[in-house]
Amino acid sequence: MRTGHISMTSRAVATRRAVHQLIDSPLVFHDPIAVPILGPEFFADPVRHSDPRSRAFRAYMVGRSRFTEDNLATAVAGGVQQYVILGAGLDTFAYRNPFEALRVFEVDFPSNQAFKRHRLQKAGIAEPESLTYIPLDFEHHTLRQGLEGAGFDFARPAFFSWLGVIPYLTLAAFRATVDLVAAMPTGSGIAFDYSLTDDELSPERQRARKSLAARVAAAGEPFQLYFRAQQMESELRSAGFGRIEHLSPLELNERYFHGRTDGLRLPDEGLGKLVAAWV
Repeated sequence: MRTGHISMTSRAVATRRAVHQLIDSPLVFHDPIAVPILGPEFFADPVRHSDPRSRAFRAYMVGRSRFTEDNLATAVAGGVQQYVILGAGLDTFAYRNPFEALRVFEVDFPSNQAFKRHRLQKAGIAEPESLTYIPLDFEHHTLRQGLEGAGFDFARPAFFSWLGVIPYLTLAAFRATVDLVAAMPTGSGIAFDYSLTDDELSPERQRARKSLAARVAAAGEPFQLYFRAQQMESELRSAGFGRIEHLSPLELNERYFHGRTDGLRLPDEGLGKLVAAWV
């Protein structure tokens, strides 16, 4: 199998989830597959991940994953049996899925999926029968076409995760996906994160994002889509979502990082927010 290529951001996110398993205690997000899927060759000295900036990024990555899977568990308890991971990258849920009846669909670029499957094979991690890969080039096929071709059932409710993707999209692409999920049967939902516009950030946070944006642009993955919080609320209401939860960095800290003494938490002002929206 060709190893393919994985995006820089996908690998960086996976590395932070893995480092969390190695140096943080207690765990906010337990992921026993995070380290094996990467392998030791992808890790530098974990001590370098202990500075405040690295801890803040790591807290955001594991916090949003925990938030998403908590909402997934709620969806499953309500009868959902389909889970779609958009821009799956090196997400590991499908390989530790605790829900016997839940079918998982991983949607990503073909090169990312080739790299991931190579890593899984090298680590001896089996691909479960409950998982369907959807290699999708959005320049040539829509998400609906990809899901239809993979046996996804649009007549049954589903839950979607969409982490670390929206800043790289056009507004039209964002709306197309939101509209697709909002048209699903009652009980369906989605969890995602998004970046705030500059006018909702302090000068310090604007500088931090400018630095990050320059790095990802240099890697060929430029940011291009930001939202005001009220604008995001309006987008989701207009699409047809009924129940919407926004989670700020302060609320994320209170929910998942309260009482820690190791410094693992988000800055009080973050670059974005988390959302769970339900049909």
